[in-house]
Amino acid sequence: MDREALTALWERRWPGTEPIGWELGRGQRDVWVRFHSLPESKRYPDDEREYAIVLERHNTVLDELFAGAEVYVFTPRWSGRPSAPRMRRDAKHWRSWLQDPDPEFRTYCHVFVERRQWRRGSLDGLLRRVADDREGGVIITGTGMRRLYHPYDGGADVYLATAEERDRLKERHADWLSKYPGGM
Repeated sequence: MDREALTALWERRWPGTEPIGWELGRGQRDVWVRFHSLPESKRYPDDEREYAIVLERHNTVLDELFAGAEVYVFTPRWSGRPSAPRMRRDAKHWRSWLQDPDPEFRTYCHVFVERRQWRRGSLDGLLRRVADDREGGVIITGTGMRRLYHPYDGGADVYLATAEERDRLKERHADWLSKYPGGM
Protein backbone atom coordinates (compact mmCIF):
# COMPACT_ATOMS: atom_id res chain seq x y z
CA MET A 1 0.00 0.00 0.00
CA ASP A 2 1.35 3.40 -0.98
CA ARG A 3 0.29 5.60 1.96
CA GLU A 4 1.27 8.85 0.28
CA ALA A 5 -0.72 8.08 -2.88
CA LEU A 6 -3.72 7.02 -0.82
CA THR A 7 -3.54 10.23 1.23
CA ALA A 8 -3.19 12.37 -1.90
CA LEU A 9 -6.21 10.69 -3.49
CA TRP A 10 -8.29 11.13 -0.32
CA GLU A 11 -7.37 14.80 -0.03
CA ARG A 12 -8.15 15.41 -3.71
CA ARG A 13 -11.57 13.67 -3.57
CA TRP A 14 -12.70 14.63 -0.05
CA PRO A 15 -10.80 17.82 0.90
CA GLY A 16 -11.06 19.11 4.43
CA THR A 17 -12.34 15.84 5.92
CA GLU A 18 -10.69 13.07 7.85
CA PRO A 19 -11.35 9.47 6.72
CA ILE A 20 -13.86 8.70 9.47
CA GLY A 21 -17.49 8.10 8.56
CA TRP A 22 -19.14 10.82 10.62
CA GLU A 23 -16.62 13.43 9.43
CA LEU A 24 -17.90 13.19 5.85
CA GLY A 25 -21.11 15.19 6.08
CA ARG A 26 -19.56 18.62 5.99
CA GLY A 27 -20.28 20.23 2.64
CA GLN A 28 -21.34 17.05 0.85
CA ARG A 29 -25.15 17.26 1.17
CA ASP A 30 -25.67 17.52 -2.60
CA VAL A 31 -24.35 13.98 -3.17
CA TRP A 32 -25.42 12.40 0.16
CA VAL A 33 -28.26 10.06 1.00
CA ARG A 34 -29.02 8.22 4.23
CA PHE A 35 -30.69 4.83 4.29
CA HIS A 36 -32.10 3.25 7.42
CA SER A 37 -31.25 -0.38 7.94
CA LEU A 38 -34.57 -1.47 9.46
CA PRO A 39 -38.21 -0.63 8.73
CA GLU A 40 -39.71 2.39 10.50
CA SER A 41 -36.21 3.70 11.26
CA LYS A 42 -35.65 1.17 14.04
CA ARG A 43 -32.03 1.52 15.11
CA TYR A 44 -30.90 -1.86 16.48
CA PRO A 45 -31.81 -5.39 15.36
CA ASP A 46 -33.29 -7.64 18.04
CA ASP A 47 -33.11 -11.04 16.37
CA GLU A 48 -31.66 -12.94 13.40
CA ARG A 49 -34.59 -11.99 11.18
CA GLU A 50 -33.81 -8.31 11.72
CA TYR A 51 -30.05 -8.89 11.24
CA ALA A 52 -30.94 -10.49 7.89
CA ILE A 53 -32.80 -7.30 6.89
CA VAL A 54 -29.86 -5.11 7.98
CA LEU A 55 -27.35 -7.19 6.02
CA GLU A 56 -29.61 -7.43 2.97
CA ARG A 57 -29.95 -3.65 2.80
CA HIS A 58 -26.22 -3.03 3.26
CA ASN A 59 -25.24 -5.67 0.72
CA THR A 60 -27.81 -4.49 -1.81
CA VAL A 61 -26.45 -0.94 -1.87
CA LEU A 62 -22.81 -2.09 -1.71
CA ASP A 63 -23.49 -4.37 -4.71
CA GLU A 64 -24.93 -1.45 -6.63
CA LEU A 65 -21.90 0.70 -5.84
CA PHE A 66 -19.03 -1.78 -6.11
CA ALA A 67 -20.08 -5.07 -7.80
CA GLY A 68 -17.02 -6.72 -9.33
CA ALA A 69 -14.67 -3.96 -8.14
CA GLU A 70 -11.93 -3.68 -5.58
CA VAL A 71 -12.69 -1.60 -2.51
CA TYR A 72 -10.87 -0.04 0.38
CA VAL A 73 -12.26 -0.64 3.86
CA PHE A 74 -11.19 2.09 6.29
CA THR A 75 -11.48 1.18 9.96
CA PRO A 76 -10.53 3.70 12.66
CA ARG A 77 -9.23 2.88 16.13
CA TRP A 78 -8.71 5.31 19.00
CA SER A 79 -6.08 5.26 21.70
CA GLY A 80 -4.33 7.49 24.18
CA ARG A 81 -0.97 7.00 22.45
CA PRO A 82 0.44 8.32 19.17
CA SER A 83 1.59 4.86 18.08
CA ALA A 84 -0.95 2.77 16.19
CA PRO A 85 -2.50 -0.16 18.07
CA ARG A 86 -2.45 -3.68 16.66
CA MET A 87 -5.04 -4.58 14.06
CA ARG A 88 -6.02 -7.58 11.95
CA ARG A 89 -3.20 -8.90 9.80
CA ASP A 90 -4.92 -7.92 6.52
CA ALA A 91 -5.54 -4.30 7.60
CA LYS A 92 -2.57 -1.95 7.25
CA HIS A 93 -2.02 1.22 9.22
CA TRP A 94 -2.62 4.22 6.97
CA ARG A 95 -2.58 7.38 9.06
CA SER A 96 -2.90 8.77 12.58
CA TRP A 97 -3.57 12.17 14.12
CA LEU A 98 -4.24 13.77 17.49
CA GLN A 99 -8.02 14.08 17.66
CA ASP A 100 -8.44 15.50 21.17
CA PRO A 101 -5.45 17.42 22.59
CA ASP A 102 -7.01 17.92 26.06
CA PRO A 103 -4.39 16.41 28.43
CA GLU A 104 -7.09 14.65 30.46
CA PHE A 105 -8.68 13.06 27.38
CA ARG A 106 -5.82 13.02 24.86
CA THR A 107 -7.04 10.83 22.02
CA TYR A 108 -5.36 9.73 18.82
CA CYS A 109 -7.24 8.36 15.84
CA HIS A 110 -5.52 5.63 13.80
CA VAL A 111 -7.06 4.59 10.50
CA PHE A 112 -6.35 1.18 9.03
CA VAL A 113 -7.04 0.21 5.43
CA GLU A 114 -7.69 -3.08 3.74
CA ARG A 115 -7.93 -3.50 -0.03
CA ARG A 116 -10.16 -6.36 -1.16
CA GLN A 117 -12.44 -7.53 -3.94
CA TRP A 118 -16.04 -6.64 -3.15
CA ARG A 119 -18.27 -9.70 -2.85
CA ARG A 120 -21.76 -9.78 -1.40
CA GLY A 121 -21.58 -10.99 2.19
CA SER A 122 -17.81 -10.56 2.47
CA LEU A 123 -18.16 -7.83 5.11
CA ASP A 124 -21.12 -9.26 7.02
CA GLY A 125 -19.09 -9.70 10.22
CA LEU A 126 -17.98 -6.07 10.14
CA LEU A 127 -21.47 -4.85 9.23
CA ARG A 128 -22.97 -6.80 12.17
CA ARG A 129 -20.43 -5.21 14.56
CA VAL A 130 -21.37 -1.78 13.16
CA ALA A 131 -25.10 -2.57 13.57
CA ASP A 132 -24.42 -3.45 17.22
CA ASP A 133 -22.40 -0.23 17.74
CA ARG A 134 -19.25 -2.25 18.45
CA GLU A 135 -17.45 -0.69 15.43
CA GLY A 136 -17.71 2.89 14.27
CA GLY A 137 -16.46 5.32 11.67
CA VAL A 138 -16.04 2.65 8.99
CA ILE A 139 -15.88 3.72 5.33
CA ILE A 140 -16.08 1.44 2.30
CA THR A 141 -15.02 3.02 -0.98
CA GLY A 142 -13.94 2.10 -4.46
CA THR A 143 -10.25 2.47 -5.23
CA GLY A 144 -10.97 5.78 -7.01
CA MET A 145 -12.79 7.08 -3.90
CA ARG A 146 -15.62 8.60 -5.96
CA ARG A 147 -18.30 6.86 -3.88
CA LEU A 148 -18.21 6.36 -0.13
CA TYR A 149 -20.35 4.06 1.99
CA HIS A 150 -20.44 4.72 5.74
CA PRO A 151 -22.44 2.12 7.66
CA TYR A 152 -23.49 3.10 11.17
CA ASP A 153 -25.72 1.62 13.85
CA GLY A 154 -29.10 2.31 12.28
CA GLY A 155 -28.25 2.62 8.60
CA ALA A 156 -25.73 3.99 6.14
CA ASP A 157 -24.66 7.34 4.76
CA VAL A 158 -23.83 7.09 1.07
CA TYR A 159 -21.87 9.71 -0.89
CA LEU A 160 -22.11 9.44 -4.67
CA ALA A 161 -20.16 11.01 -7.51
CA THR A 162 -23.07 13.22 -8.64
CA ALA A 163 -26.44 14.46 -7.44
CA GLU A 164 -28.07 12.59 -10.33
CA GLU A 165 -26.53 9.30 -9.22
CA ARG A 166 -27.69 10.02 -5.66
CA ASP A 167 -31.23 10.69 -6.88
CA ARG A 168 -31.37 7.41 -8.83
CA LEU A 169 -30.18 5.46 -5.78
CA LYS A 170 -32.75 7.22 -3.58
CA GLU A 171 -35.52 6.32 -6.02
CA ARG A 172 -34.56 2.63 -6.07
CA HIS A 173 -34.64 2.42 -2.27
CA ALA A 174 -37.24 5.03 -1.34
CA ASP A 175 -38.72 2.75 1.33
CA TRP A 176 -35.41 2.85 3.22
CA LEU A 177 -35.24 6.65 3.47
CA SER A 178 -35.83 8.55 6.67
CA LYS A 179 -39.25 10.09 7.16
CA TYR A 180 -37.63 12.99 9.02
CA PRO A 181 -37.01 16.39 7.39
CA GLY A 182 -33.52 16.72 6.00
CA GLY A 183 -33.13 12.95 5.56
CA MET A 184 -31.68 12.22 8.96
